[in-house]
Amino acid sequence: MEFKPLYFADRLKIINPHGTIGVVTLWSKVEYVIERFREAGVDLDPKTSPIAVFGNLYGNGLREMLRNLLYNPQIQTLLICGHDRSGSLGDLKNFFDFGLESVETELVQYRPPGPALHVSPARIRNTKRIIDDLVWPEDFKPPPCLKWLGDPREGDAIDSLRKFFSAWKIPAPQEFTRFEIPLPEVEVQYFPSNPRGHVVVRDNVLEAWKEVLHLLTRFGRRVALKKGDRLELQHVKVVVEKPRFEAEKELHAVHLDPQKLRIYQEDILKGEMRPDETYNYGHRLRSYFDLDTLAACVERLKKDPEDRKAYVSLWDSRRDLTVKEGRPCLVSSFFRKFEGKLTLSATFRTHNAMDAYPLNLYGLMAIQNWVAERVGLPPGAITVISHSLGLDPRELDRALMVIGKRPFKVLLDPMGYFRITLDGKEILVEHRFEDVTLKEYRGKKAERLQHEIARDVALSDINHAIYLGRQLAKAEMALKEGGEFVQD
Repeated sequence: MEFKPLYFADRLKIINPHGTIGVVTLWSKVEYVIERFREAGVDLDPKTSPIAVFGNLYGNGLREMLRNLLYNPQIQTLLICGHDRSGSLGDLKNFFDFGLESVETELVQYRPPGPALHVSPARIRNTKRIIDDLVWPEDFKPPPCLKWLGDPREGDAIDSLRKFFSAWKIPAPQEFTRFEIPLPEVEVQYFPSNPRGHVVVRDNVLEAWKEVLHLLTRFGRRVALKKGDRLELQHVKVVVEKPRFEAEKELHAVHLDPQKLRIYQEDILKGEMRPDETYNYGHRLRSYFDLDTLAACVERLKKDPEDRKAYVSLWDSRRDLTVKEGRPCLVSSFFRKFEGKLTLSATFRTHNAMDAYPLNLYGLMAIQNWVAERVGLPPGAITVISHSLGLDPRELDRALMVIGKRPFKVLLDPMGYFRITLDGKEILVEHRFEDVTLKEYRGKKAERLQHEIARDVALSDINHAIYLGRQLAKAEMALKEGGEFVQD
């Protein structure tokens, strides 16, 4: 039987289409892992190699990989050799070891991929990973044998490869049947908006991330990229006012692993680059330009706390505009003392809202804390601008589970509040901030007052605006009827 991928054919490296081994490289570059196999003396001849294919497994892609395996049941062994950056190794192993469990939720609905198919969300047992329930471990007869060969960067990786292949025996020929399981789409509605006008202001990372996902699931425009469709918004601005590392219970509730977040925070401050990577943020910040840019920013701010040149670009135009792959998504950082604190503004060229976004924000938090500690300032707000913020439509089920049920919530408007009273034959509206009256508006008509307040851009929260409109209408009615007005 010849290996024929249903998904990601352009990203898989096929060696011998008649081989019975698949190699999963997780986050490591496929070419790097292949070179390590070659160093170990593994047969990679297209005619005789036991290996059919090499391929990555990032945070996404598990559903497609399982379907590729069902369609190519001659792959009886999966060798896993790579950098497990996102925990995809655990998702894969737990799927085959423990299976799926149903998830009771009204938040996720799938569009049935066929008239006789019913599909529901399910969770891989012992993980937080949500996938559809069209593929189960029992569908693999027999299931592939998973063999972990370690991180290819480690010194014993070559020995592990040699030991495995020295004991390898060609499996007896068998008759296999291909199974083609369709991939369902999550049903979603799209609502009109200015796709370049969304701003999120929240106190912490988790609140901000949930709002980002909500904006994408509701307003994201579908675009067709070479690697697949995405829901996209442009130039989304997110302000995290009081960044902190949330409690483990809060993180687990949205399927985030605190330990992995802390490891990511440590890694982003290192200046090293793994040989199986094309770039990483720590290397770009600390080594790539032959300068520790974070240390240079510290020195500038220590000499002049009001300095506005503590700006770092991670983008190398000479290289990044010409290479085929391996370009940073985080492209700039700007440190600024503001209101007695060190703020950080970061710009992302492209931004994966599902898997990368929370990691990136916790990484930025580590960068900010490192600089702030050495400058002698408390850390302030983090602002993130994502030029192309995207969500894979196939990940909508996971996104909706993170968002959860959105509760009614009133946020305090940073622009102040309004006190409304009747003053003789007029409605008096006082725009106040911390018990100080900033401006008075007077009139008999709620509509006139509405336009004046809007002209002054005197409020910023939509819930606040709707509330104010209700109170103005109520005050106008009381004025007309000669009744008493009490603001709610």
